[in-house]
Amino acid sequence: MDPTQSGRSARGARKSAVFGNSVRSLMLVLLTTSHPAWLPVALAQPVPGGPEYTTNNQLLPPVVMDSTGNPIAVWKSFGYNMLIFIAGLQAVPEELYDAAAIDGAGAFRRFFSITLPMLAPTLVFISVITMIGYFQLFAEPYVMTQGGPLRSTTSVVLLMYEEGFRWWRMGYAASIAFVLFIVILVMTLLQFRLQRERA
Repeated sequence: MDPTQSGRSARGARKSAVFGNSVRSLMLVLLTTSHPAWLPVALAQPVPGGPEYTTNNQLLPPVVMDSTGNPIAVWKSFGYNMLIFIAGLQAVPEELYDAAAIDGAGAFRRFFSITLPMLAPTLVFISVITMIGYFQLFAEPYVMTQGGPLRSTTSVVLLMYEEGFRWWRMGYAASIAFVLFIVILVMTLLQFRLQRERA
């Protein structure tokens, strides 16, 4: 087999493994839609004998988690973010690393002086879209927990949906949407400003 072809296959397999987390989270949502008894709700420790709601005094975070305690929303965006990081790393010119190696820079020095600065636009993009995605979290809590137990997994968008389309309080739902827009806008502008100050 051609070495370049095998290298391409290995890279493709690694990308598929990384992106598989996104598919895994969506499959969990699909599974709990068709079989509610398998509902993997947020648990600090997996409970033998099947998933249950937590019974301790800890409040569940406002994200839905699988039975191993991993936030599904994090897993859903992890693969996509890693593909963007890979693209950003591939865009870093090899000549910079070669020149740094000739100048005697070690691996840590090359990472902090070349890789991180060159990945700054990628980091800003990923942080912005990830933050917006978490603010807009809806499908996972709606399908898996309906905001329970005790409203501990109710996201802002799920609250907006319930107020607008379950209780028909359209003014309240519109207010939530407007406040969510302002919060996302402020957080995005803040991230861009912090990035400009670092540069």
